[in-house]
Amino acid sequence: MLIYGFQNVLSWVQLALNVYAAIMLVDAAVRREDAYRAAGKQTKGMWLIFLVLATALLFLLPLMSFLPIIGLIAVIVYTVDVRPALKAVTGGRGPRRGGSSSDGPYGPFNGGR
Repeated sequence: MLIYGFQNVLSWVQLALNVYAAIMLVDAAVRREDAYRAAGKQTKGMWLIFLVLATALLFLLPLMSFLPIIGLIAVIVYTVDVRPALKAVTGGRGPRRGGSSSDGPYGPFNGGR
């Protein structure tokens, strides 16, 4: 009976980690490509590959095996290292919203006035 309770708790933990990995994957997908370069991290494509593989491993394999733990480490590294650096570079914004086409990386371009 105790083993079934542990498996039930473990399945809820795995579901929560699956959802979190998917949220981090979406977060990485909506960030701008130039923010990754400006933050000095790997490219956006590289992080998307890491997070897609991590999410797939967490969805397909049981949590107590070796490969999902590696995927979980990739999600944790993105969460605690890459994501804060991207937020610092972009000013806490995700994808660019609003503004005009003449806005540059440091504010609006005023044509040398």
